[in-house]
Amino acid sequence: MRRIAIAIATGLGVGFAPVAPATVASFLVALLMIPAVGHVTPLAWGLVTLALFPVAVWSSHEAEKTLGTDAKPIVIDEVMGMLVGGFAVSMGSRPLVALALLFVFFRIFDIWKPLGIHRSQSLPGGWGVVVDDVLAGVLTNVALRVLVGWVSP
Repeated sequence: MRRIAIAIATGLGVGFAPVAPATVASFLVALLMIPAVGHVTPLAWGLVTLALFPVAVWSSHEAEKTLGTDAKPIVIDEVMGMLVGGFAVSMGSRPLVALALLFVFFRIFDIWKPLGIHRSQSLPGGWGVVVDDVLAGVLTNVALRVLVGWVSP
């Protein structure tokens, strides 16, 4: 069961990228979002994100037992953060620009961890791995809505 958890937590091995695995994972998520733009309803996006959350917490917790506390190869948290960041944000007529901004804002907030987000890393197990990225995703979502104004009707 732990091998399955590690596979999920590492994004099917993406987390083992030799350089900047979190950035690589976030970029790949943005690329995978391209076909979803305009075809996935906010309800479906939200349900997938909510369903993935406990899986992310569980797999991160299990993967930490082998890979170490919040180890770099664990990237399911970046997947969660990107999904939250893009939730119900209209990509408009320039989806690639919107996805690029999503990626940039998320990486900035994930690295910077403003507004006390860094404190969530002290939560136990997989919670500490995932929650800070979900919060970075929330800030990303707000930034896209406020600064860019791309909000779905």
